[in-house]
Amino acid sequence: EKLKTLKLLLLVPLTAVVAGSGVCPGADKKGGVATGAGPGYQERETWTRQMDFIMSCVGFAVGLGNVWRFPYLCYKNGGGVFLIPYLLIVFVGGIPIFFLEIALGQFMKAGSINVWNIAPLFKGLGYASMVIVFFCNTYYIMVLAWGFYYLIKSFNATLPWSTCNNEWNTPSCIEIFHQQDCSNGSLSNATVTGNMTCAELEDARSNKVLNISSGLDEAGQVNWELTLCLMAVWVLVYFCVWKGVKSTGKIVYFTATFPYVVLIILLVRGVTLPGAYNGIMYYIKPDWSKLQEAQVWIDAGTQIFFSYAIGLGALTALGSYNRFNNDCYKDAFILALINSGTSFFSGFVVFSILGFMAAEQGVDVSQVAESGPGLAFIAYPKAVSLMPVAPLWAALFFFMLLLLGLDSQFVGVEGFITGILDLFPGKYQHRYKREIAVALCCLLCFIIDLSMVTQGGMYVFQLFDYYSASGMTLLWQALWECIVVAWVYGADRFMDDVARMIGYRPFPWMKWCWSFLTPCLCMGIFLFHLVNYKQLTYNNVYVYPWWGEVIGWCLALSSMLCIPVSLLYKLFRAKGTLREVSAHTQTHGGEDVNIQNLMLATGC
Repeated sequence: EKLKTLKLLLLVPLTAVVAGSGVCPGADKKGGVATGAGPGYQERETWTRQMDFIMSCVGFAVGLGNVWRFPYLCYKNGGGVFLIPYLLIVFVGGIPIFFLEIALGQFMKAGSINVWNIAPLFKGLGYASMVIVFFCNTYYIMVLAWGFYYLIKSFNATLPWSTCNNEWNTPSCIEIFHQQDCSNGSLSNATVTGNMTCAELEDARSNKVLNISSGLDEAGQVNWELTLCLMAVWVLVYFCVWKGVKSTGKIVYFTATFPYVVLIILLVRGVTLPGAYNGIMYYIKPDWSKLQEAQVWIDAGTQIFFSYAIGLGALTALGSYNRFNNDCYKDAFILALINSGTSFFSGFVVFSILGFMAAEQGVDVSQVAESGPGLAFIAYPKAVSLMPVAPLWAALFFFMLLLLGLDSQFVGVEGFITGILDLFPGKYQHRYKREIAVALCCLLCFIIDLSMVTQGGMYVFQLFDYYSASGMTLLWQALWECIVVAWVYGADRFMDDVARMIGYRPFPWMKWCWSFLTPCLCMGIFLFHLVNYKQLTYNNVYVYPWWGEVIGWCLALSSMLCIPVSLLYKLFRAKGTLREVSAHTQTHGGEDVNIQNLMLATGC
């Protein structure tokens, strides 16, 4: 009887055993291995259908970065040539870590903190991912609030940002300008004073649209319209998440698929506009000399780690709701194909419109191509305002942005809540524990977000974006994930665990990547970022004060230091030599733990 129990224990994730959650293994109805709840403990939820998991991952990983960042990077870094380093790093870094996080969550049946019970000395990895995803949830939703605000303003016969009849317009405001007008010193409805350039005129207009103050030290007034939009989006996120994956898995069917419908509609419209061909050629025209520049390879790596949502812990949480025998290896490749394919496809949509905008203004495409919020809330709205039936296209575009960001947001919140709830033993179960936890999380984030709905909010937003969930923090997290799984826990050992789940061993390439290639890639890009660090600026004009950078580095280090600080704390608290402590903390699968103790802990 003990041997039978031992075989079952070797086949199931022991998160509950290690963390003291008290579950007994058993076969589920679908042929996988599930965790049966003991007295007073709740059974972990699973996806109603496996497609719920796929759609949730698509909704989370495919977001705004695919639409507003990848196309610009592709154009800037040599057009079609950029796909060479991009695809190479996808297979060396993107897919291996993406698969590692999903498989780890599925095997351990736990969120981003408790999965690291495989190597308890490095449980700081879980706390680091929780800090990163919390910051990401906090500032990312501002993009949704802006999108919601613009969406509401789109339901006007005349788009507000297409005219100079608004109360916030200055005498320098222009509705349509041509490059030759700048050199002549006069415009159709305004006279240029002094030596103002077209770029400065555009800055004056965009600053008024966004109501931006002069700097980080000048908070200014709260934008109450934007605050209401922010509140509405947080309420929407709450009701998407509060009931768990059973409801989340249904909502993403719409939020993850409808943006593709809008993208196709916008592409059809875009390619029929004059100048679209030139815009698309700018996007894909290869410049082979770019391959010699290190920045091209760094941009490719950073974009992959950002767009694949690696290091945030949310993928681990989503994987933890899978059936034990789900083929997560196949899922990882499918999701990577969808993610990268969406990025490439979005470029045709964006640059067909920008090509039309450049043709209308009589300038080169390079002068209207932007990245990030500048593309979504300045360049693209201006381009849309030049089209016939502009409000329709504006509403479609901002509705797509809202949906793209919404599923990324509520899945990120789901990942954070999963990690928090996994910390509490089953005996602390409360009927509305999840609802209360989600409400407190949303409320806390909303309070922090109030600093971003002021006139100086854009500077606060960029501070969070540049430091808290930046390329450096994600690379640091991914580096340690590979080191811990491959060298502390053991790459071969984890491959065996995956084989227990999916029924076969993945291609050895994964093990090689976790052990050598991916850590070297992460470390190389991380050091490049560190060596080439530049002082943060806004719009290449405003330079952040020293104390602003200090705040930014505090945001970055708050997650990065979780790993070494947690490691040192556990070592100082432990008794015995380092070798004895390391051996004692290797708790997994009944291999290093007395079987009787496991049976007592699980109540079997």
